[in-house]
Amino acid sequence: MNKIWLILSREFVTRVRKPSFILATLLTPIGIGLIALLAGYFASKGAASAKSIIVKDESGIFKSNPPENSSHTYVFSNDSIETLKESYKEENDILVFIEPISDLTKKRHQALFYSEEKLSISTIGSIEKSIAESVKNYKIEQSNIDKTVYESFNTKFSLENGVSLEDDPKASGKLSVIIGTILGALMGFLMYMVIFIYGGMVMRSVMEEKINRIVELMISSVKPFQLMMGKILGVGAVGLLQLGIWIVLVPVILFTVQMVTGAGMGIENSSQLQEITSQMNSPEVADQLENFKIAEIIKEFRSQNWVLIIPVFILFFFGGFFIYASLFAAIGSAIGDDMGESQQLMLPIMIPVILAFIMMQGVIQNPNGGMAVFGSLFPLFSPIIMPARLAFDPPLWQVGLSLVILIASCIFFAWFAGRIYRIGILLYGKKVNLRELGKWLFYKP
Repeated sequence: MNKIWLILSREFVTRVRKPSFILATLLTPIGIGLIALLAGYFASKGAASAKSIIVKDESGIFKSNPPENSSHTYVFSNDSIETLKESYKEENDILVFIEPISDLTKKRHQALFYSEEKLSISTIGSIEKSIAESVKNYKIEQSNIDKTVYESFNTKFSLENGVSLEDDPKASGKLSVIIGTILGALMGFLMYMVIFIYGGMVMRSVMEEKINRIVELMISSVKPFQLMMGKILGVGAVGLLQLGIWIVLVPVILFTVQMVTGAGMGIENSSQLQEITSQMNSPEVADQLENFKIAEIIKEFRSQNWVLIIPVFILFFFGGFFIYASLFAAIGSAIGDDMGESQQLMLPIMIPVILAFIMMQGVIQNPNGGMAVFGSLFPLFSPIIMPARLAFDPPLWQVGLSLVILIASCIFFAWFAGRIYRIGILLYGKKVNLRELGKWLFYKP
């Protein structure tokens, strides 16, 4: 055990002191914040871009009911359509031609537009919405229906939990479900990235020491299994430290960016935010933006079962990392400097990770369904699926059973990888395939 600890400490200290680790740890949150800043900037500029639109309205409906709230400027003209086709190009405007509307009972109508440049989906949608709103108002007037009464028909319901958090700690409202969904997706994505990034780091470390023949000196002092375990646990400790720093820095940077984009990018009220989200085809989100208050979000965030989420996430972090890092270490020991060979052997390891990530999207939609329960118990899926469910308060027996299976799987895969590692780490100049790896499991040195 002392030798494993020495290798773990060496691996941890060596990697943490590297300039690349320090730069990656600090620059990654800054890069995420920069991406969020640019996304907010471009979204605000895109939403604020106004177009000058020349309208030839032979129906007279749009002209008599011009849009009240629109980012575009509508100019109505009585000139012939042929004349307008020639003139609109000079000012780089958009020309919209609305033919007479004879049948008001039709639900769908069509107008033509002319533009020298291709219009974005948001611009086309905004123009369509303005014309449709005018035609709807015209139909209301022609039908002698009181507009106030008609508008009262558009009813919306907000579904909230009737049980308060004080009455039942498991109670959750709509905002709590939204926060749980975001947390679930974030934790599942973190596990997905951890497995690939740090698992690949273990494989490269094993390959480098094998190629440089350093491992031959180390094997003279420690057993191959001890060397493998020390490297896996050392890289895992590095990964946990790095993730801990990111968990602290990323929210702080994103909150700062949100304050900057909200005040400095022209997104100063909820109506502009609704315009942006409606252009992103999310009208439900746009309608509820004004109901989201920072105090309520913070309250719901604090009400999450962090006593369960944090420890269980750490356990699944180490368990998932240990299983896949063991497999990556075994692959690294079996190959030399041929990266093409490593890609072939990595494919069976990558498939379960990719499948679990794909499953996670359905699990978040139905966190207590059959697929979610299966994914939480299957050890190759559970490191990604179960963290994604934690924010939805899964039954404790499922969490406990999943951890028991995960721990047993860690022991099995440590034995499995160790059998391959002890042979492959000292084997040079031989092409290895999956059949050969299978033989190593029962090889007696």
